[in-house]
Amino acid sequence: MMFLHVVAAEYLKEYKIKVTFNDDRTGIIDLQDALKGKVFSPLLDVNVFSQFVLDKELDTLVWPNGADFAPEFLYFKAFNHIAELQPQFTAWGYVA
Repeated sequence: MMFLHVVAAEYLKEYKIKVTFNDDRTGIIDLQDALKGKVFSPLLDVNVFSQFVLDKELDTLVWPNGADFAPEFLYFKAFNHIAELQPQFTAWGYVA
């Protein structure tokens, strides 16, 4: 599999973002359950959460406080229900 990059992102509502990756897959991620810890908990404020930008150097979503998620994690969150991708998610360590 190629290196993943987020190429487009659109805030939907609450903690949901529509994301498109460089493999032309588009999905919806819900990050509410990932917003834990010192860096991510400020994003529980949806006004802060919705302020993400697509960082062209990191190729992922970044928030004003410096929080970001790896593109692979966002991909997993968007497509963890797709059977054909399970071997890749296992290789990345997201599935036991």
